[in-house]
Amino acid sequence: MDETPLKYIQEPEHTLLPQFQAFKPIISPEQPKQRVSRKVIILAACLMFVILFITFHLHISAPASFPEDSIFTVKNGETITNVADRLETTGVIKSSTPFKIFTVIFDGSRGLDAGDYYLEKSQNTVILAWRLSHSRYDLKNIKITIPEGFNSAEIAELFAKEKKFTKFDVTEFKKLAAPYEGYLFPDTYLFLPNITAQGVIDVMIENYKNRIKVLAAEIMVFGRPIEDVINMASIIEEEARTEETRRTIAGILWKRLDEDMPLQVDAAFAFVNGKKESSELTLEDLKIDSPYNTYFHKGLPPTPISNPGLDAIRSTIHPLATKYYFYLSDINGDMHYAITHDGHVANKDRYLR
Repeated sequence: MDETPLKYIQEPEHTLLPQFQAFKPIISPEQPKQRVSRKVIILAACLMFVILFITFHLHISAPASFPEDSIFTVKNGETITNVADRLETTGVIKSSTPFKIFTVIFDGSRGLDAGDYYLEKSQNTVILAWRLSHSRYDLKNIKITIPEGFNSAEIAELFAKEKKFTKFDVTEFKKLAAPYEGYLFPDTYLFLPNITAQGVIDVMIENYKNRIKVLAAEIMVFGRPIEDVINMASIIEEEARTEETRRTIAGILWKRLDEDMPLQVDAAFAFVNGKKESSELTLEDLKIDSPYNTYFHKGLPPTPISNPGLDAIRSTIHPLATKYYFYLSDINGDMHYAITHDGHVANKDRYLR
């Protein structure tokens, strides 16, 4: 018999049953420290948010002076620093430093691609840095309609009023377009906002060349030089509005030209003193010695006085033969004709006074 003494394990007096042991409160001395750390993290996050918000507002958000509907040009070989400085100087960004940082982050360290970047609306520094780093020019076509009968000066002013064509120079256009008066075809165009004066002229002349082809055979049959046709059409465009009145006036003016009579066209005074309406002209205006004064000089004006559309050109080469030599338009736009000068004067007294 094994006489090894038995070992007794003394249970504590108030030992809980196993099923209640899971409900014994666990108090950890580390718990207060965890609560303190969580508060610190929350405070730090709030502080960081405030700092980021202030930084964004002061340095990254778009400035109030942001030049909307403008173009910023990056030049060939220009450094990121130069671009950033110019962006800040022109009011596109608030600070050059964040722009340079974000440009490098967006792989702009290789350099920025030259070109025109369209700034349609306000954008913050981050977006601009991404755009310039990825050559996002965002140039969008702008629709502009050139009305029939507009001369080059009126076309220039129309572009100036649009204000989105930031590289279009009004003075330059008037100078370059003068030799092409009559051939700047009136139409609806889509131009990029960085179009130049020369670019507009090139497109309008090319459009004229394409559009006039449909009348090429009819012009050849008519038998007069294309220069005279366009010149006369520029007058017809200004003098009448319907096909019938255009063709009738074309017949009168071609007849006066062939019979060596002065054309006596009021619309030509737009090139003399800017007055396009007959009601604006005075007796003194009619005495102005200008090659565009068709009361004073016989023949066609030196150049077209406007840029006619296809309808006016078509009416010019399909004139109606009538017995009339004179015409006038009353205050309602209705046309009245006369065979003699006395009959023309009578029409003036009846319809214009």
